[in-house]
Amino acid sequence: MQSSLRQPRESSPFYRQKTETQTGARGGGPGSGPLTPAPCSLPQPRAMMKTLSSGNCALSVPAKNSYRMVVLGASRVGKSSIVSRFLNGRFDDQYTPTIEDFHRKVYNIRGDMYQLDILDTSGNHPFPAMRRLSILTGDVFILVFSLDNRESFDEVKRLQKQILEVKSCLKNKTKEAAELPMVICGNKNDHGELCRQVPATEAELLVSGDENCAYFEVSAKKNTNVDEMFYVLFSMAKLPHEMSPALHRKISVQYGDAFHPRPFCMRRVKEMDAYGMVSPFARRPSVNSDLKYIKAKVLREGQARERDKCTIQ
Repeated sequence: MQSSLRQPRESSPFYRQKTETQTGARGGGPGSGPLTPAPCSLPQPRAMMKTLSSGNCALSVPAKNSYRMVVLGASRVGKSSIVSRFLNGRFDDQYTPTIEDFHRKVYNIRGDMYQLDILDTSGNHPFPAMRRLSILTGDVFILVFSLDNRESFDEVKRLQKQILEVKSCLKNKTKEAAELPMVICGNKNDHGELCRQVPATEAELLVSGDENCAYFEVSAKKNTNVDEMFYVLFSMAKLPHEMSPALHRKISVQYGDAFHPRPFCMRRVKEMDAYGMVSPFARRPSVNSDLKYIKAKVLREGQARERDKCTIQ
């Protein structure tokens, strides 16, 4: 069992690297001649188009390095705030109800490409079938409740049970590994003990005996234990530690060329460097695409079992 309760930031072993910001130059105006343009008028637009195409989801990511993180929980517990901290390190005091938000972050870690899709679900769950589909296609899970709201904790217990049941059903059909990385997250620990309605000992019971499930008490508002939570989640999922917010350089889509191989003479970056970029053009895969993905997964595993059976015979 892994847990982290109100750990002071000063003792945290993690570090935060500053986001690199760069400023691009602006191109000049057109030339005066009717046939011969000025030298500075054409190269700038071509360079911009190349840069945008680099970040416009044109990056090639192997299927084995593509993952989906699903964030579940009741309404007003801070799911979107935790996602916002993960993506851009920001916190918004204004509450906006979430229907369903989809985000995508692409990484270049030591030359290998990774893709993490993030599904920020609604707390109302108006469509139970959609929630079940989100669980089926999820690889790692974050279940969020508010420490000052007992009902939100009860909802997390129901969600955890549903995830285990749905994934168990899928596992029986695909014979895939039973490992299911999951974090139970008690948000709003900055409200103090007087407002607490869920004891830490009771929440820790949900993860006891499961090495692939951890419990954290965090504050999205104060950014307490958020980086540590993602670090542990990615470790349980056997993903690179550099996917954690504090362990990679954050770049914008304007500088997506860092994700492409560079000429040898231009290679000035250490091999151990890691970059992360949020894609502003990402769209959630359609329901039909998700259904086809699940069907293909079941059929692929079924065919593999048939081949193994024929080999044994």
